Amino acid sequence: MKKILIINAHQYYSYSEGKLTKSLIERMENQLKIKGYEVKHSIIMSAYNPDEEVDKHAWADVVIMQSPVHWMGLPWMAKKYIDEVYSVGTAGKLCETDGRSSQAPKKNYGTGGVLKKSKYMLSLTFNSPEEAFNDSSEYLFQGKNVDDLWYPQHVNFRFFGMTPIETFVCYDVLKNPEIENDFRRLERHIDKNF
Repeated sequence: MKKILIINAHQYYSYSEGKLTKSLIERMENQLKIKGYEVKHSIIMSAYNPDEEVDKHAWADVVIMQSPVHWMGLPWMAKKYIDEVYSVGTAGKLCETDGRSSQAPKKNYGTGGVLKKSKYMLSLTFNSPEEAFNDSSEYLFQGKNVDDLWYPQHVNFRFFGMTPIETFVCYDVLKNPEIENDFRRLERHIDKNF
């Protein structure tokens, strides 16, 4: 049986209660359980113990981070979670060293991760339309894609030796939502990648 950790990185705001994040996580969990996966959860807005969260990451074959996009990145409480949990994990459960040695102190930075058999997936909800990405004529992202924007989070997981599963994205969720279509796309995404 494969083991999945789903991180709910939603942070409550008056205009964003987390209903979509909760629904996406419920649908992921239901579909993964039908496929025979064991699922654990972490919720950044709940009390958590960093040592226990590190153990969940070490236990998981796949970590899924479900997050709304706030100012082009993680909500600040999710960043706090990462700072606290991943810092504890550098003591050997997520990485042994930063990969360098005294013989080559300027090479191999970031290669000390111990989760080389593990994978991760980003699942993101954006207010921006899909057309804002991958188009050099669009002002804000200048032809960049979602994974370019979320490169720092990819690097965090890569630091632990993890490999990516294709990112899943719901676009335009506030001004032009197509939630039922997003749910169908999520189901296909899970079928394809798990």
